[in-house]
Amino acid sequence: MGTIVCQDCNSTISHFEDEKVSKLYGRCMDCDCNKTELEQ
Repeated sequence: MGTIVCQDCNSTISHFEDEKVSKLYGRCMDCDCNKTELEQ
């Protein structure tokens, strides 16, 4: 089982099937953690 984690807020985005336990990092679309100060 693998997990995709937001690299900014460290929340779990999704899970995927894998032979090993692994963690991948991405950015979530649901929260404001990926916006810059000018976009807020």
